[in-house]
Amino acid sequence: MSSTMVTGSVETHHAAGSGFSLKEWVFTTDHKRVAVLYMVGAFAAFLVAGIMAILMRTELASLGPTVTDNPSAYNTWLYFHGAAMILGYQIPALTGFFANYYVPLMIGAKDVAFPRVNALSVWLFWMGIVVALLTFVIPDPPDIMWTGYPPYSIITGGNTAFYTFTVLLMGFSSIAAGVNFITTIIYMRAPGMTWSKLNIFIWCTLAAFIIQIIFVPVLGVAVTMLSLDKYLGTHFFNAAAGGSALIYENLFWFYSHPAVYVIFLPAVGLIYEIVATFARNRIFNHMKMVYYGIFGVLALTGVVWAHHLYTAGIPNWMVLIHVFTTLMISIPVGLLMIGLVGTLYKGSIQYATPMLYAAGFLFLFLIGGLTGIPNAMSAIYMHLTDTYWMPGHFHYVMAVSMTTAILGGTYYVLPKMTGRMYSETLGKLGFFLFFIGVNITFMFTLIMGVKGLPRRYYDYQQFPELEWMQQWATIGSYIILLGALVVLVSWLHCVFFGKKVGPNPWGSRSLEWTHAPRPPSGNFGGR
Repeated sequence: MSSTMVTGSVETHHAAGSGFSLKEWVFTTDHKRVAVLYMVGAFAAFLVAGIMAILMRTELASLGPTVTDNPSAYNTWLYFHGAAMILGYQIPALTGFFANYYVPLMIGAKDVAFPRVNALSVWLFWMGIVVALLTFVIPDPPDIMWTGYPPYSIITGGNTAFYTFTVLLMGFSSIAAGVNFITTIIYMRAPGMTWSKLNIFIWCTLAAFIIQIIFVPVLGVAVTMLSLDKYLGTHFFNAAAGGSALIYENLFWFYSHPAVYVIFLPAVGLIYEIVATFARNRIFNHMKMVYYGIFGVLALTGVVWAHHLYTAGIPNWMVLIHVFTTLMISIPVGLLMIGLVGTLYKGSIQYATPMLYAAGFLFLFLIGGLTGIPNAMSAIYMHLTDTYWMPGHFHYVMAVSMTTAILGGTYYVLPKMTGRMYSETLGKLGFFLFFIGVNITFMFTLIMGVKGLPRRYYDYQQFPELEWMQQWATIGSYIILLGALVVLVSWLHCVFFGKKVGPNPWGSRSLEWTHAPRPPSGNFGGR
């Protein structure tokens, strides 16, 4: 049978089931539709969290009250921005949207191992999004940052139970997804799809879900103990009654620093897929990147959390251990970056929009990584902690660099999902606006940190000389917003007006590009 006949039969099969049906989407167990549901929820969280960022940056653009004269409102914006960006956007986009869409297609499976558990996972995530959005409706919203630190969260801090419930919903969603995808990758690979043939993205996703399975329960226990302290009179974290707030800080960061790698690993896996495709090159030292890069991160991820606590009163011997381990984990991370550069070497590089985002990722992550090395060393950290240096570093190393991976990965998969090509003009315009905006905003953030400006402050009357930097950082945030709007327009244009494309517009050699766009239920050969 000719390839044309096969393609035609697949497209006919898909067309027979096309059209929008609310019932089909609500009760779907097809991994590709579940991926779309994750995508919509994640980018909705990104939109609202982005609005919170714009409100905060506008407030900080000048001395004194600008948008609000209520510090609690500013705290609520800060709480929602941090929690939604990490728990509602980045983790679900990478381990929900991309994992769902790519993993079965890349390994040659008809679907995930447990389709109904997969559906449960996405709807738990959506419940978490809806509950989080109620922050702006309920009379006593949390204002405890995304960390929920006691004693503030157990004495005042608004609705701590609301925070706990939201985190638990997201956590149960992550655990369900983790069990599902680890099982899928181990047991549902097509015949001949050996471990050495798996895409880097599959290895990265597997490692990310192993981290989730191990560490998410720790966060669930920690936030549950918060509510027990506040509402039932236990004293886990109340120092006045014999507890210790430091217990919570250790539990929280024991999960939350590994969460950085839950985001980083799938993101760098996406970048590998994009770079290999647009450089027309094999991945540099493929299995060595898996063994020494991905497994190196996985081995060390659970022993670096305490570098967040150098000033919290932990023992000196523990500080020394975590200085060492934090510097050590930069080695496998650095190897993964070297692998990307090696893949580019002597490649025939095509700078389409996804490749521009991959190049942007390399630049932004390099700045984030280099500013993170001083943070590992306690002697330097003592002077930089709780200054603007920390959000500057954090945004470079995770927030904006991982967002470039998510946006670039979305452009990369759009032709597969929609059967249409986006506008390169709009795609490149959105990238350059985003890239310029983030560097203006967060470069000035780093500089203000070096000058000693404290983070999380509603106002900065004691630092009037830095007002011009705050204004430039705010201008940068407006450019980011403009770039995000252009990206949204380009995606909508692709879905409704994009030029129709064939099964493999990128010329990729990966398995998921071997059949027609918009694969039917069952992927390879139908049901």
